[in-house]
Amino acid sequence: MTEPGTVDLVHLEDADGNRCIVRVTGRYKPGVLPGHDTLRADVLVSASFVDARLETYVPQRHLDAWQRGLTGLVPGKDTRIGGDRGLKLILHMLEDRSLAVTVHDPDRLTTLLGIRPEENWVEEHHQRLEQVRQTWPSEVVETAPLTYAWSPDRQA
Repeated sequence: MTEPGTVDLVHLEDADGNRCIVRVTGRYKPGVLPGHDTLRADVLVSASFVDARLETYVPQRHLDAWQRGLTGLVPGKDTRIGGDRGLKLILHMLEDRSLAVTVHDPDRLTTLLGIRPEENWVEEHHQRLEQVRQTWPSEVVETAPLTYAWSPDRQA
């Protein structure tokens, strides 16, 4: 169950008790142009050998990449949340449609979980992404490299 004011962008769990959740908790720097659209999130990972809660940040471009990755995910392929630095969550679909879930945080933890999600998990995660975007819409535009302005569509 999510807490008020939070949305699970990722919620994968199976009957064996393996679980990986990316819970968006709010904006990184609300009202500050460069950080306003970056979201704060907790990554919750649990299995018989691990129980961890890691903090991460999710910029809008990672949400876009996540959407593209979900759309093209088939056995033998993977999708991810995260970039070259900081925490990365990588989902690799196996031939039996189960997932190899890698959580890599260079400063704290690297682990691999096997999760057999519900059959309709991809569609559900597209809906989760839409809920995140509705809750925290993009309100900042980059007008030039490292130059930001409020979007004309901002609901301030």
